[in-house]
Amino acid sequence: MRYILSFIAVAATLVFSGCTKDPFEGIQSHERAIEAITLGGGLIQVGPAAIDRAAAKASVKVLVQPNTDLSKVVAEIQTSYKAGVSPGSDQPLDFTASNNQYKYTITSEAGDTREWTVEIIPFTETLLGTYSVQALSLYGGTGPEYGGGAVMKLTDKPWVWPANDGPEKELDNTLTFEYTGITPDGKTTGTVDNKAGADGAYANFIFNNPLTDVNGFYRTIPKGVSTWERDYANNTVTFISPEGKRSSAIFTGAKTIDLGNGQSKTITDNAFDFTLSGVDDWGNIYSDYDKFVKNPRRYWIEVKKNP
Repeated sequence: MRYILSFIAVAATLVFSGCTKDPFEGIQSHERAIEAITLGGGLIQVGPAAIDRAAAKASVKVLVQPNTDLSKVVAEIQTSYKAGVSPGSDQPLDFTASNNQYKYTITSEAGDTREWTVEIIPFTETLLGTYSVQALSLYGGTGPEYGGGAVMKLTDKPWVWPANDGPEKELDNTLTFEYTGITPDGKTTGTVDNKAGADGAYANFIFNNPLTDVNGFYRTIPKGVSTWERDYANNTVTFISPEGKRSSAIFTGAKTIDLGNGQSKTITDNAFDFTLSGVDDWGNIYSDYDKFVKNPRRYWIEVKKNP
């Protein structure tokens, strides 16, 4: 009898559950937002669109190059679930008529509407162009709180480098940056040509006493042509050698950097500011060997942009 009653209870549950109405049946979405924007028509978009739901505004950065045309913009608009957009995503629109902005109407599944402003922000990659190398500078040393740190140019102490291919060979070099594209996460990319100057030579960073190859520290920008990647979120430029070695620097303008312990570094024009991975060597504190070989801390390739 218990088994019969259990069977009847299960059967009744299935019957009633089959008759239960879907609580979401007939409910329509009132969402009417822009979720994402992808620009087409040959425009080069820098990163994802910035969506301000409170202000009903979406901003998209576009790399401005010669012949960039914002009068026929095709924007693919991703909306809320089951919402519609007008004008449609396949329509070329003139953003120049109203300060690089255009009004879109988003209509929810339930028929509610909201007007959104889509703004295109012209973006220029400021790294492009040719720079002349002005100086190679270093902050290094164990125990800077005890006077073991120093800021100097690599050429201040020529006797610690090879006589014929020390750091001075870099001072007539030029760096030419060209643009090639943008990664899916909005990093700009390109090539950099580190071209030897009139002497036709590059430095070979070999410390003299004891003989130590420190190119791993100071050959941060490869010789000849390599690639670069710029991350605007943290203002870093990463240099990538043909062999795949990566060296990242902060690209900085004219400023004075407080290094602590009474030390500072002044940048006159621009510099690529590399953080190096030296280690403390208390047995050689106060020596050139400590500063250049054992514990180099920061390294600046100082440059000036050519007219």
